[in-house]
Amino acid sequence: MAKDAEWAFEIPIRRQLVPNYEAESVSVPEAVAATPDSKTSSGMGLLYALLAYGWWGVITPLYFYVLRAVPPAELLAWRVLSGLPTVLLLLWVIGRLPEVRTALRDPRTFRTLGLSSVLLALGWLAFLWAIITDRLTDASFGYFLAPMVSVSLGITILGEKVGRLQLAAIALAAAGIVAKVLSAGHVPWIALVIASTFGVYGMLRKRVDVAAAPGLAVEMLLLFTLMLGLAVVVHFDTGTAFLTGAWWVTTLLLLGGVQTIVPLLFFVGAARRLRLTTLGILQYLAPTGQLLLAILVFGEPLRVNAIVAFGFVWLAILAYTIGSMRSRRPVQLPM
Repeated sequence: MAKDAEWAFEIPIRRQLVPNYEAESVSVPEAVAATPDSKTSSGMGLLYALLAYGWWGVITPLYFYVLRAVPPAELLAWRVLSGLPTVLLLLWVIGRLPEVRTALRDPRTFRTLGLSSVLLALGWLAFLWAIITDRLTDASFGYFLAPMVSVSLGITILGEKVGRLQLAAIALAAAGIVAKVLSAGHVPWIALVIASTFGVYGMLRKRVDVAAAPGLAVEMLLLFTLMLGLAVVVHFDTGTAFLTGAWWVTTLLLLGGVQTIVPLLFFVGAARRLRLTTLGILQYLAPTGQLLLAILVFGEPLRVNAIVAFGFVWLAILAYTIGSMRSRRPVQLPM
């Protein structure tokens, strides 16, 4: 989803503004997911969470499915070309635009966000390719795998200590990948690209002291020239749908930035009102929505062997969720 989700953003705490795909990642520290003050607050938080994950699971795939006739390179380009003005306008309205300049002036932050921007673009492209080639089930599989990739990175690179349940989750996820290879007859590269870019992206974003929206703005700024050049290449090669397509295609491409930002705003509202454990469970609504959409609406087949692969991953998620509830690990979101 990137995180389109997704896709995915680090939800900061205290000093920062409280992510994915087209997706678009990202963690919600405990301080953000404070105990709700009332049933009304909790109810609104649940509503916002359902809207956010529902958007990433259904609206984002449908948006790109409607535009599937547009070249994938142009779709990717317009996600940045229309997304950057939207994010900058949002930051200007809420008075957080100076944080973008601060991030750009810090060499370490600049380098880290430069790497994360590449991963963001790769994750988005893999998600787009999944929809265009009728393989949204693979994208869903990747987003289900993503938390286990994050745990694996935490163990191998950051030296984090995890419990037995989370180690079991990694083993079950690996078994799911093997089952997926055996069922499909090939390596599920879309799922692996989405899961790996999502995991590494989240790790990088946690290493810099920059809030979600300003960080996304910097990433889009760094990608903007490349994406503009990509749109120009497409224009002189096959012609762009933005200039030659129907009016509604042009309109939808221009609304790509809004499509990216709206679920993030919903998620912010949820993160401020719900417990961390609640968000940890609800995060799987996005890939579940993608899987159901792929099967019931897009008509993608789901064979018995593929169900077995998903079964391993769902068992991994169960073990991971129980372990996370005990250790209160960060919540993972689509890019």
